[in-house]
Amino acid sequence: MSATSATAPPPPGPPRPVPPHGAARPRPAARRGVELCLLVAAVGISVYGYAEVGLARSGAVPKDALAYGGGLGGLALLAHVAVRARARYADPLLLPIAVLLNGLGLVLVYRLDLEPVLGPRAAPAQLVWSSLGVGLFAVAVLALRDHRVLARYTYVSVTAALALLVMPIAFPAVNGARIWIRAAGFSIQPGEFAKVLLAIFFAGYLAANRAALAYAGRPLPVAGGLKGLRRLQLPTGRVLGPVIAVWLASVGVLVLERDLGTSLLFFGLFVVMLYVATGRTGWTAVGLLLAAAGAAAVGGTEPHVHARVQDWLHPFASIAAGQGPSQLAQSLFAFGNGGALGTGLGQGSSYLVGFAAKSDFVLATAGEELGLAGLCALLGLYALLVARGFAAALATRDPFGRLLAAGLASILALQVFVVTGGVMDLIPLTGMAMPFLAQGGSSVVANWLIVALLVRISDRARRPEPEQPAPAGTTGTAGTAGTAGPDTPPPARPKNPETPGSTGSAGSAGSTA
Repeated sequence: MSATSATAPPPPGPPRPVPPHGAARPRPAARRGVELCLLVAAVGISVYGYAEVGLARSGAVPKDALAYGGGLGGLALLAHVAVRARARYADPLLLPIAVLLNGLGLVLVYRLDLEPVLGPRAAPAQLVWSSLGVGLFAVAVLALRDHRVLARYTYVSVTAALALLVMPIAFPAVNGARIWIRAAGFSIQPGEFAKVLLAIFFAGYLAANRAALAYAGRPLPVAGGLKGLRRLQLPTGRVLGPVIAVWLASVGVLVLERDLGTSLLFFGLFVVMLYVATGRTGWTAVGLLLAAAGAAAVGGTEPHVHARVQDWLHPFASIAAGQGPSQLAQSLFAFGNGGALGTGLGQGSSYLVGFAAKSDFVLATAGEELGLAGLCALLGLYALLVARGFAAALATRDPFGRLLAAGLASILALQVFVVTGGVMDLIPLTGMAMPFLAQGGSSVVANWLIVALLVRISDRARRPEPEQPAPAGTTGTAGTAGTAGPDTPPPARPKNPETPGSTGSAGSAGSTA
């Protein structure tokens, strides 16, 4: 046999049939079984961490380890049943990641409960709040059949959000900030729910006004070697009104409530969603300039904000003054003590941070006891959760859903960045809670609501469209005249429809040019 014949490619097979118009198309896999397997793994990892803390502290598995595992597993099963019933085509990674982060947060809070200097136990209350969050998740998935319904309540959402942001002003400050409502022994942080309502408002507003906001503005006036910056087109004055209004509102929150975290999240969310809606880099430049101007104006006049900026710039100043390490300094020591692999769950000393170890600085405990490897794994989970949120935004067909999914994912991303940067001395501390990980009932409930909306949007994005009936005159056979298959070009239209002999039908085989 010659070399040519030995290497000759096999003859091509028959052409793949093209499904005619209206024929049944392959349905995307629901992948609920994958979700269930990942949920089992998430609950198992959380229970293992819970048992590891008990073994490290007392040499025995905690007596309530099975109860903890059963409770977390029951919550995961409830959420899974809700998704299977009403959102079969949702992203199978969203729910397991949220369950794992919530479970690890309960482990860290339980571990810090074993330190008497940190006050009463908080893990039981955190489990109750987690149950409320999962319950709200199930209700949202079951009741909200279509996320586009929320677009009808654009201005109702912003009204409710502003009311929630203003309410804490009438209550006493806690640790220098007015962000809590305390009544009948309960405390609620309304700003956590306001962020979800603001995302709904921004999505509705930007979807309706995208054309005006995307209007090409003036190029940046530069010359010489900086001509490449002329691509940064600054928006015109008439569309700057909404941005200025949101900026003033965020500065008002910062001044009246002394809440740096909510102020940054408020304005940052709007700028990110504005960029997603318009694709104009000029909006990003304007947002950064306004944020810097607001921070400079308020930082020099508001004592609470000024103190946080000074602590950020000089984290070890209290040690030099003989007053002992500050909370931020203790956090940095905890990260350094953890090294690459950590000291092990239950064997760190991050409780020295003080009363905020369970809330603002819970990431310091994770960094010390899980090490750099464990911290990177945690941040990787957050990155994957945010990425799946943006994936749902890219796959969604309607502008409102696309903007809402991008906004909700941005909320999670901004919170993780602000909290991580604060405890690592990259940016000033803001007092925000790490999503799912830190102690805080309002935070965990609001974050479960965010995941529910992302699940609903991703289900809508992946759900197959209803099949369209085949138009009259199609034969249902690929490759023949009259076929309307997606890969078959339509027959040529007659150049002169008045030519004798033409049938007048552009799709029939007997038409003549």
